Amino acid sequence: MQLRTPLARARGLGSAKEGAHHWWNQRITAVALVPLALWFAVMVIEMAGASHAEVTSWLANPITAALMISLIVATFYHAALGLQVVYEDYVEPHGLMVAVNIVTKLACFFLAAASIIAVLKIAIGG
Repeated sequence: MQLRTPLARARGLGSAKEGAHHWWNQRITAVALVPLALWFAVMVIEMAGASHAEVTSWLANPITAALMISLIVATFYHAALGLQVVYEDYVEPHGLMVAVNIVTKLACFFLAAASIIAVLKIAIGG
């Protein structure tokens, strides 16, 4: 039998206000991804059949490179936020949930960094 009050059991579990920042970031990245994904889809369709030189020339344009990097950052950040929610809801042992969340965030960070480096390498001409 537990002698703790409901308030004592709830302390340390976080407040309902804690998730608002996370929720807003998810919505902002989702809104940003709509035009970026549409732009990318149109560009992929336009570039169908293009040579390697044409595609690298297109990506070397500073505006194109900036849009591509924005797409990469928004995509990986949005993915990390969404997977965090899934882990919090469905991964039961708290320690495992924390570990999986950390691994996911590190993977998203390194994949985004590698993608940005690749875009910059093409854009700068290296």
